[in-house]
Amino acid sequence: MSFLLPRVYPLTDVSLTGLSHAEQVNRLCAGGAALVQLREKVMAVRDFFAEAQAALINARAGGVKLIINDRVDLALAIGADGVHLGQDDLPPASARTLLGPRAIIGFSTHNRWQATSALALPIDYIAVGPIFPSQTKGDTALHLGLSGLRGVRQAIGSFPLVAIGGITELNASDVIAAGADSVALISSLLAEPVEITARTARLLETLKHF
Repeated sequence: MSFLLPRVYPLTDVSLTGLSHAEQVNRLCAGGAALVQLREKVMAVRDFFAEAQAALINARAGGVKLIINDRVDLALAIGADGVHLGQDDLPPASARTLLGPRAIIGFSTHNRWQATSALALPIDYIAVGPIFPSQTKGDTALHLGLSGLRGVRQAIGSFPLVAIGGITELNASDVIAAGADSVALISSLLAEPVEITARTARLLETLKHF
């Protein structure tokens, strides 16, 4: 499958920002984001469903594609643009059957072997990480570093690749130069809620020449 990733791929986080997913989408959209992933690990499903519906309305108004983390059922229920799956989530083949051929399906990997194996799956992009230590997610895997990222790029050829984990405005250019098509960020964009729009716009400007 062929999928064109934007350079910047924000993920939402209610606990970090104190803002609803919908408001985060608004602010990210205002900064120029084209693809946003709703990530929610704590909220009750009923509440997340309502928030995701509101976020999708804002995403549609702003021309942003909306991806749901983990929850294929929720993505299907609200008509989101796709889903991002982890190693322990519903298999991508099952998600593809449920969501159809036009849905965007991403898949998390943590090393070169997992990334190479993912090429056989019905997905649109591979995410790999953590690249660096992350403040937002626990250290559940070894940090790949830029050299590890280069190895993954070499292994998967031109397949769309998102890098995640500890990426900031200061190192994002290095991550793109090492082979990532896109950088996924949480705390670097969201830690100061009043700065979300400006930080998103600034990072997009930084990366537009890559």
